[in-house]
Amino acid sequence: MTQDLAPPDFDTVVTGRRSTRGFKPDPVPRALLEEVIALAMRAPSSLNTQPWNFYVVTGAPLDRIRAENSRRNLAGIPESREFRKMELYEGVHRARQIEIAKQLFAVMGIARDDKAARRDWVLRGFRQFDAPVSIVITYDRVLLGGDIAPFDCGAVTNALVNAAWSRGLGCVINSQGIMQSPVVREHAGIAEDQVIMICVALGFPDDTFPANTVVSHRKSVAEAATFVGFDAEG
Repeated sequence: MTQDLAPPDFDTVVTGRRSTRGFKPDPVPRALLEEVIALAMRAPSSLNTQPWNFYVVTGAPLDRIRAENSRRNLAGIPESREFRKMELYEGVHRARQIEIAKQLFAVMGIARDDKAARRDWVLRGFRQFDAPVSIVITYDRVLLGGDIAPFDCGAVTNALVNAAWSRGLGCVINSQGIMQSPVVREHAGIAEDQVIMICVALGFPDDTFPANTVVSHRKSVAEAATFVGFDAEG
């Protein structure tokens, strides 16, 4: 902890956490990062297999990743992420994607027809939002081909962003940062026996950055949950 304060309770962390897209340049102490990762690794995993590993990158190696990610994407080099993704969201999923984009562009003052500003926003994602730390989550390649290891990585990533928030750190889960996986693998020194799953941009939130005020809308429990066998309850 950077302050002599008790961590917030669980409900406060979960309901208060939001994606951070603007960071202070301040370095994050290694001891604090180790504390956050230790908390995150209490996440459940299938049969306690714990397939995850973390490459915690800062300084010059992270700057090289940012620069090469940006160069390759501006040059039109096809992406090379190591996980499958949806090619196109449709229906309600597309509507939610558009909704959060509208919220972000509104607070950032990015007009619909401002192509330069929109491109700059995309490039911020390739630069991992200029966060001082990137945590690349990987899993053991021997497990490649099954769905359980990526599921477990999702669980540990959720735990990671909540643990970070509880310690005064902001995060954004950032697939753009690993869009050019060979770049990340080279400069982060990721072993060949690892599959790159996702990365998390992390640092102390810049409270003056407008996008950090955005809170995404969530569907209700009534929309998401189906309760079975409860009709007899009084």
